[in-house]
Amino acid sequence: MRWTTKTTTALVVVLTSSLGFVALANAKGHRDAVSFAELDTNGDGSLTQDEITARAKMRFDEVDTNGDGQLSSEEIAARADERMAKRVERMISRRDSNDDGALSFEEMQGDRKGRGFSRLDADGDGVVSEDEFAEMQEKRSKRKGDRKNRGDKDTSDPSE
Repeated sequence: MRWTTKTTTALVVVLTSSLGFVALANAKGHRDAVSFAELDTNGDGSLTQDEITARAKMRFDEVDTNGDGQLSSEEIAARADERMAKRVERMISRRDSNDDGALSFEEMQGDRKGRGFSRLDADGDGVVSEDEFAEMQEKRSKRKGDRKNRGDKDTSDPSE
């Protein structure tokens, strides 16, 4: 099977039902975050692996719309599209200062206006030199490489 970025992203979204992600979502105040009480199905004040797994299975079943016990790329993409639509709605509701249901360039910039330029202009002289621009590209490339290599194991032959 060929994995595309959209499919991989969607799969990650679907699999975010583990306790760590639930706790993070609760801490950040996400609306669809599950509470501890919802996870603690037997009400004993602690969570077991079975209770966490039951929540993950419930989330899996929500995405498995045809009920065949497998997630097709279409089912995963549909779930990702639903989540993206919710994120877009939240973003518009937060930034739409004139309540017209759309975002202008100024509303999209919000309080970030000029912050990116300030980071590029390392010496604060009001202009970005070629060296400052190259430094930014190098940092960005390094961050991308760091993210890409997370969890990768060194498979090189130590005898070489």
